[in-house]
Amino acid sequence: MQYHLDRVSTGDPAISQPSGAIHGATDAVDVLIVGCGPAGLTLAAQLAQFPDISTRIFESKSGPLEIGQADGIACRSVEMFEAFGFAEKVLKEAYWVNEVAFWRPNENGTGLRRADRIQDVEDDLSEMPHVILSQARVHDFYLEIMRNSASRLEPDYSRELIGLTTDPGADYPTTATFRGPNGETEIIRARYVVGCDGARSKVRKAMGHDLKGEAARQLWGVMDILAITDFPDIRLKAAIQSADQGSILIIPREGGYLVRLYIELDTLQGDERAADRGVTSEMLIAKAGDILAPYTLDVKEVAWWSAYEIGQRVCDAFDDVPDTERSFRTPRVFIAGDACHTHSPKAGQGMNVSMADTFNLGWKLAAVLRKQAAPSLLHTYSEERCAKAKELIDFDRDMARLFSVKPKNEIEAEQFQSYFKKHGRYTAGVETRYDPSLITASDEFQHLAAGMKVGMRFHSAPVVRLGDGKPMELGHTIKADGRWRLIAFAGAGDNGQSGGRIASLCHYLEQDPRSPVTKYTPSGSNIDAVIDVRAVFQSSHREIALEALPHLLLPAKGRYGLLDYEKAFCPNHKSGPDIFDQRGIDRQSGAIVIVRPDQFIAKIQPLEDHSGLERYFDEFMIST
Repeated sequence: MQYHLDRVSTGDPAISQPSGAIHGATDAVDVLIVGCGPAGLTLAAQLAQFPDISTRIFESKSGPLEIGQADGIACRSVEMFEAFGFAEKVLKEAYWVNEVAFWRPNENGTGLRRADRIQDVEDDLSEMPHVILSQARVHDFYLEIMRNSASRLEPDYSRELIGLTTDPGADYPTTATFRGPNGETEIIRARYVVGCDGARSKVRKAMGHDLKGEAARQLWGVMDILAITDFPDIRLKAAIQSADQGSILIIPREGGYLVRLYIELDTLQGDERAADRGVTSEMLIAKAGDILAPYTLDVKEVAWWSAYEIGQRVCDAFDDVPDTERSFRTPRVFIAGDACHTHSPKAGQGMNVSMADTFNLGWKLAAVLRKQAAPSLLHTYSEERCAKAKELIDFDRDMARLFSVKPKNEIEAEQFQSYFKKHGRYTAGVETRYDPSLITASDEFQHLAAGMKVGMRFHSAPVVRLGDGKPMELGHTIKADGRWRLIAFAGAGDNGQSGGRIASLCHYLEQDPRSPVTKYTPSGSNIDAVIDVRAVFQSSHREIALEALPHLLLPAKGRYGLLDYEKAFCPNHKSGPDIFDQRGIDRQSGAIVIVRPDQFIAKIQPLEDHSGLERYFDEFMIST
């Protein structure tokens, strides 16, 4: 964490100085967010980092979420939390999912037996674990980020959306009408509206979009309980398939005692809905006892429970521009999270995918509003995230079907476990790969960094920071601040000295008017304000002369021109194979890895291909 750049400050460095650009309760804003769920708060927390962007977030509920709903947090989401600065808090409070147990009927068809106990996440999939923590606590952390930002952004609660219209010719093209807590009408005009208002989204309906798909007609219950049981794996994630009573998924919760049970109930008939069954918590407890038998379950307290019907539905598009108009019109209204895709909770993807939606969208809105990128960039949100949502629906349909099967033999019983193992990377959130597009290049130079896939998230690895010898994760330098990262991996023998490819690259980036750094950095800004250039060398940090590095790797910043000593890194040889071996980086040639503000790899290219950098950024960036 860097601070004290322009002045020595006291107190908590995570609390920014309030900006003079704070807009308060204005009725004309750059971005209006409807909904305070995971998608809405991820977007709000990101936009709050830009005091020059006016943002408001409205929620129909009377206050923040307190209990219930989602709890599974994938490895990839914890990586994202690190970018926002609260991963450490999550990891301290959360239950860590280290192993998974699979239970099946005994061979004689009665009772239960543990069929297997396996590692939950494969080695080196992420530096972050799969964890369980209440969605309400995730909300709390986002709200804290918003309050501590220079924008001091706070949600407006008890605001129900009752109308949304668009006038393409207006300065603020979208107009949203809300009913306030006392029945009063409030009208907000916005340049962009993002509907994060759930499966019954009013923003989606105003756009004329529908959730398409089918319900599985299977009723499930979920409850968070304090209980006494002789079931031995109550503190493991456990998938239990009984012979004839149904299935249970056990999810241990944070704190050491609380546990969540997902309980298979009955198949719904005809037009029957979950609410028609009159499910009670007592019914869920009884059903759980039947499935777990002969083990006992003595429930002492039910903290929260619900009943729901499994369904997989998705929208065809996540913005308001029809396919026939995309060549001449850019989006003004977007939807994210449950507003555009719904599925079962058992794979633990709901909150994670919702946050990924708006982490994808937030930096794009910021870049367009700050006139760093052309509005056409906004088309890539629906293109990228809609495709991923459809993949999720297919995965969830198979996952839910296999878990609900009453196994007739050992082969059928093994199918769910095999599917779980096969898709471990997907459920960890690290399998997402965006297709080539305006902002994702081809894999022409993938061989230069074979373990860092173009279109996938930047896979971190341990390094040592040259300036102070600090061991750290390279990926943790990529913050949720809207900046691009250009990471230059040095070739053999290149320690940044004059005449080497790193020095040549840095000189070009800093001095050439055609370079993306000089071309797109606003006058008077720090040189890393838009594109943050960093380098990783192959030599030990004790073998490189810091003072001999190019100026771009020791940039003068702020009003005093203080040097930034955190741009250069070396391998961490104490942690096993170094980053060059771990991520398959060509030791002879080196490589440039361009990382988007949402931590996804946009392009890999040779160090000497300066014109390739120009061609990539010139496609969508706006020069200053």
